[in-house]
Amino acid sequence: MSAANPTHRDAPSATHSTIPAWSRETYGPADGVRLTEIPMPVPRRGEVVVRVEATSLNAGDVRLLLGDPLLVRPVFGLTKPKHPVRGMEVAGTVVELGPDVIGIDLGTRVVGELVGGGGLASHVAVPASRLVPVPADVASGIAATLPVAAGTAWQALDLAGVGIRSIGGNPDAAPGRVLVIGASGGVGTFAVQLAALRGAEVWATCGERNAPLVEHLGAVRTIDHRRTPLSTLPGGHFDAVVDIAGGIPLRDLQRLVSDGGRVVLTAGNGGHVLGPMPRILAAALRSIGSRRRIRSLMATPRAEVLTALLDLTAEGRITPVIEREYGFARASSALAHVEAGHTVGKVVVRGAE
Repeated sequence: MSAANPTHRDAPSATHSTIPAWSRETYGPADGVRLTEIPMPVPRRGEVVVRVEATSLNAGDVRLLLGDPLLVRPVFGLTKPKHPVRGMEVAGTVVELGPDVIGIDLGTRVVGELVGGGGLASHVAVPASRLVPVPADVASGIAATLPVAAGTAWQALDLAGVGIRSIGGNPDAAPGRVLVIGASGGVGTFAVQLAALRGAEVWATCGERNAPLVEHLGAVRTIDHRRTPLSTLPGGHFDAVVDIAGGIPLRDLQRLVSDGGRVVLTAGNGGHVLGPMPRILAAALRSIGSRRRIRSLMATPRAEVLTALLDLTAEGRITPVIEREYGFARASSALAHVEAGHTVGKVVVRGAE
């Protein structure tokens, strides 16, 4: 058990009152993000301060940067963001403990998902319950890609029943054939690898230039659905469909799965006001009385899943795809790159030196 309120000899709160951070005080695009000084975080009860070594960016960071859809603003800030510093996935070293922290020691390298953001700063306060230790042979830049993107992929496959239930109710059934729609992004690259590890026959949609990568990750066939519409595939061809890209009509997705199969929606896209809510409600209605159910995933931080993902990474059984890595001084460019769309795999920002 760790003592309450000890201060590590390298803990910056002992010598510095502010830290560098990339911040935007109003909702808007990435070109308005500026390098500023913010107060050094002070850990509250159950929190630790982490010296950030790497932050991984997601499409969700861009949505919160823009305050889009409007539906999220009552939670994340009605007129301006409650958390002006973006970055939800971080890896780094614990340098200070708040009261009543148990199970994490000073100097431990950790990774986790933040509450609302804060990763694009030199230090951040995090609830200890959201953090897990990083194996010695996993670099911080690699570990930072896992909490949101890989965690979402894992939970989507669980919800689809891939590898954890017998599809169609047959206990002797194989894990089945799975279609991952939007396979070249952060969540998609993990979903392909994890589905293949679970023994599924993985099909995937992606652009033609990313097909070799996605096939290398474990897909037996790739489809560019802009050139080959999914409507050309036979009905009931898949035991599960994981839709990461969004935008495909629900009836077309439902047609692709066999009786007893599932469609899982992970995409958070939609209109400017209500976002994905109309699509989520429509999916629930279409599932009533149907043996081809459509489920909407609301992924949550799960320490046991993140620990399993770190183990798989340390063993070389999954490999995070990092398209670009930016120094801390170019964090705004990293956000702009993600905002532009079409990111392949993950984008990582190194910590401040």
